[in-house]
Amino acid sequence: MGKKLLRFIKKHSSASQGKARRITRIGRHPAVAVPLLTISLLLLLTVVGILAFNGGAPKLRTSDSHIVIINHDKVEETVPTRAKTVDELLERRGIAIHAGDVVEPNPETEIVSDNFRVNVYRAVPVTIVDGIKKTFAYSAAKTPRSIVKQAGIEVYPEDNLLLLPVDNFLIEASIGERVVIERATQVNINIYGTAVQLRTHSQTVEELLKERDIKLQSSDDIQPAKETPVTHNMQIFLVRKGTQIATEEHEIPMPQQTVEDASLSFGSVVTRQYGSPGKKLVTFQLQLENGKEIGRKVIQEVVTVNPVPQIVARGKAVQIPADKQAAMAAAGIKPSDYPYVDFIISHESGWCPTKMQGQVGYCPPYAPENIPSHLGYGLGQATPGSKMAPYGADWKTNAVTQLRWATAYAGRYGGWQGAYEAWRRHAVERSGSPDRSGWW
Repeated sequence: MGKKLLRFIKKHSSASQGKARRITRIGRHPAVAVPLLTISLLLLLTVVGILAFNGGAPKLRTSDSHIVIINHDKVEETVPTRAKTVDELLERRGIAIHAGDVVEPNPETEIVSDNFRVNVYRAVPVTIVDGIKKTFAYSAAKTPRSIVKQAGIEVYPEDNLLLLPVDNFLIEASIGERVVIERATQVNINIYGTAVQLRTHSQTVEELLKERDIKLQSSDDIQPAKETPVTHNMQIFLVRKGTQIATEEHEIPMPQQTVEDASLSFGSVVTRQYGSPGKKLVTFQLQLENGKEIGRKVIQEVVTVNPVPQIVARGKAVQIPADKQAAMAAAGIKPSDYPYVDFIISHESGWCPTKMQGQVGYCPPYAPENIPSHLGYGLGQATPGSKMAPYGADWKTNAVTQLRWATAYAGRYGGWQGAYEAWRRHAVERSGSPDRSGWW
């Protein structure tokens, strides 16, 4: 046996003596004592056997096959697959995707870890009511805006969309759900000489001014009168007398909404509704001296286009295989960091400690004799691989040694969570493509 194994047995033998005293106290209750003693001994023998067989280090199961959990058509399947992407997986399983169906995560998402979750949502009949026009469609989208977009109907940020059930099939002549579009009225407003177009649900000019938070000063003049009803394409003028005015258009950032979804694997990110930024017109009153501007003061900020929130679902289901948990535990990684570690290592190397950058689809059984310094290597694709040498002479093959280096490296991001967030940002910068170039 190696030194690591001897230390392990000595440590657990001492612990077993303490446990024995506790077991003696419950020995008066055989129904509890016998199963507890049996389980403890079996667990100890199993761990000792694994460490002895693997030379004192946890052995990782490395394969180009992954276990995938597919939910579709009211069935949950757990299957092994060598498919590289979600799209390829569905094709191999013969799961057809029809118009209006939604697949999460996106079909082009790579499958790089075990217990990876894929959900297929089947389209249901939806009636889209747009004024007097009705459109019948099939959709599995999660929000009214996404349903309408999937049906190819253009809506504006100011339009209200209501998702309603069908109460009476005979009267409403439809089944399933209804999306009712309440269109905003388009008007043209000239704000101190700058013409803009906007949409509103206001009934009068005065209501429009309140809706857009336009405050009139004593020197302002509004045409037509405040009580004038709002009509399609009407012209409204806001004039300030005796003042020099300047206007600028500014973008309103797109709001972000994130929901946690236990039906998606940790690290999966799905857009449920695509958003868009808004616009606002900022009007300044200029301060002049000898005909030159020496300052300006904001007198109005008018939202001309409402922003639309982007709704993103973020997976939180975590199912990490026991061999990977054992390796992380041996490397001293906190259990709370396991999901972040598993995500990064799965994408960097597929949990293969002998993989060099560029090797795709398999895990070499042995470490290469020569590792080029310009290529990433190991679980975290360290570049060069030799930077892991200070953490152990077995850095070429030992997953625990490599994880210890990776943990130290993650410290520059504040820890594994920070490293995960940096990894995701880096992937977005590369147009959503997982980065395998060794960004460590």
